Amino acid sequence: MRLIGDDGHQYGVVSQSRAIEISNEVGLDLVEVSPNAKPPVVKLIDFGKFKYQQQKKASEAKKKQVTIKVKEVKFRPAVDTHDLEVKLKNVYKFLEAGDKVKLLMQFRGREMAHKHIGLDKFREIIKGIQEKTECVIESPLKMMGNRAICMIAPKKK
Repeated sequence: MRLIGDDGHQYGVVSQSRAIEISNEVGLDLVEVSPNAKPPVVKLIDFGKFKYQQQKKASEAKKKQVTIKVKEVKFRPAVDTHDLEVKLKNVYKFLEAGDKVKLLMQFRGREMAHKHIGLDKFREIIKGIQEKTECVIESPLKMMGNRAICMIAPKKK
């Protein structure tokens, strides 16, 4: 097997018993790095320290990870202007924070008979959001039963 020291020093190709002997002399662990290579590659390292460093790297990577949440904002066809402004302010806030927003227009009772009015209003709302903020429509407006749904995400920087 090919033996590599902890400092990168090449011991060359040695027998397994010699590699174990060297690891005992140096006081380090013998770890197989590449078992499929010809000959297999082993390295002398302090395995506890190695595991600790891997754990630190994983935690650093996790800190830098960005989680994207999906926020939902519900509208009704007969929404009043002030209510609409409040809901739109929330949408802008969510998009600014980097979250995706699921816009939902819910129809009830007689509103189902005049869906086109609510859908037109919903399209206006979506167009207004697009004009005011930099966002991307992930899934266009579609009807699902008594709801119209649209997914909006902030533009990547």
